[in-house]
Amino acid sequence: MEFKPLYTDGGFSATTPNAAQILVRMHEGPAWLAMCSDITLGTVAALVKAESAYIRGMAVLPSARASGVGTALLRHVENWAASQRCSRVFLSTTPFLTAAIRLYEKFGFQRTAEGPHELAGTSLFTMEKKLVGTQSFETS
Repeated sequence: MEFKPLYTDGGFSATTPNAAQILVRMHEGPAWLAMCSDITLGTVAALVKAESAYIRGMAVLPSARASGVGTALLRHVENWAASQRCSRVFLSTTPFLTAAIRLYEKFGFQRTAEGPHELAGTSLFTMEKKLVGTQSFETS
């Protein structure tokens, strides 16, 4: 909710799916949870698009940020993408999610000119990370 005022109403609705929309997404591709005890600290979902893995719906609780949860989720998606023989991982984000953008950049993502450039009136840009050959990535 901390970023809700920065989205258009439609953009916020699209990035906060309801239970029925989440069930549809789970049929399109996997979703993972990062947990500690019984507490969900973060989540991410992905799907294969052509020879790429598209990351969508990544979120980490504010109290768990800077703890390595986001990095672990990204690493897990990257390993999964490699197992699917994807040549890259990509995502769309909003320019105001600066901490997330720093995480993506630290993890090797770079900004591209690829769209989409907006979601229901909220500005977006795309970032990608190329995956090298059939290299496997260690999960920790």
